[in-house]
Amino acid sequence: MSENHGKNSINRRKALSAGVAATAAAVVASATGSSAAAATQNNPYADPIKPALPPSDMVLDLKRTALVVTDPQIDFLSPEGVTWGVVGKSVTEHNTVENIERLFKAAKAQNLTVAVSPHYYYPTDHGWKFEGALEKLMHKIGMFDRKGPLTTEGFENSGADFMQQYKKYIHDGKTIITSPHKVYGNESNDLVLQLRKNKIDQVILSGMSANLCTESHMRELIEQGFEVAVVKDATAAAMLPEGDGYLAALINFRYIANAVWTTEEAVQRMSGAA
Repeated sequence: MSENHGKNSINRRKALSAGVAATAAAVVASATGSSAAAATQNNPYADPIKPALPPSDMVLDLKRTALVVTDPQIDFLSPEGVTWGVVGKSVTEHNTVENIERLFKAAKAQNLTVAVSPHYYYPTDHGWKFEGALEKLMHKIGMFDRKGPLTTEGFENSGADFMQQYKKYIHDGKTIITSPHKVYGNESNDLVLQLRKNKIDQVILSGMSANLCTESHMRELIEQGFEVAVVKDATAAAMLPEGDGYLAALINFRYIANAVWTTEEAVQRMSGAA
C-alpha cells in the first residue's frame, strides 16, 4: 500500500469517526415485541425465548444453492478500511471476517455456486444530483472508490479491493463476480441473472453490511422468488448515534428471511450433516 494511500485512509477514517462518540452500549436500543423478552442488558442480540413466528423449514438442495457474499471488501472488513471506526466493534464481536471465510471454504468444498456482489464507485458516480444520507457519507469519504470501470489502476489493496484472505476463493476462475451494485440492493447489478443462469433458487447470504447491502440483497432476492437463508454471524454493521445497524437488520432477518443461521449451522447444512 502506498504512503499516500495510507495517509488518505487515515484521513478518511478520521472524517468518518468525527462526531461519532457514542459507543455500542449507548446506541443499542431495546428490541420490540417478542425479541424484547429475550434481549438482556448484556446480549441485545439473543434469540427470543418464546418466538411468535413459525420456525424455518428450509432444506438445502445443494444443486440449486449458491453462497452469495455482499461487499467482502477492505473498506468494510479491515482496520485499514474507512468505516472501521464505526463497524469494527461489530465485525470483531461477531467474528465476521473469519466466519465469511468459513462459508467460502465450505461452499468451495461442496462445489457450490459462489457469487460475490461488490460495491464500487467510479468518478462519474460522484456527479449524482441527489443522494441518501449514507450515500452522501460514502462519497464524502471515498468509500469503494475506483478510478474507472475499465481500469484496475490503484485498485490492488485499495478500500474497494477484496480482503486478502478471500482472494484465493474469489479468484479461482469459478466464483461469479457480479457487476457492482451502486446503492444497497442488487437491483442495479446482474446477480439475479447470474443465479438464474446457473439454475439457482436457494441462496445462503452473508457479507457486509447487515442493515444496508446484506438486508437489501435479502429483500430483493426474496421478491425475485429465491429462498434465502441469512448467516447472522457472517455479517456486521455500523453503530452510530442514529442506532445499531446490526440489531435493526437482525430483527428484519427474523421477520423476512426463510431461515436465519449461524455460520456453524450453515457449514453443517452445506456439508449435508444437518
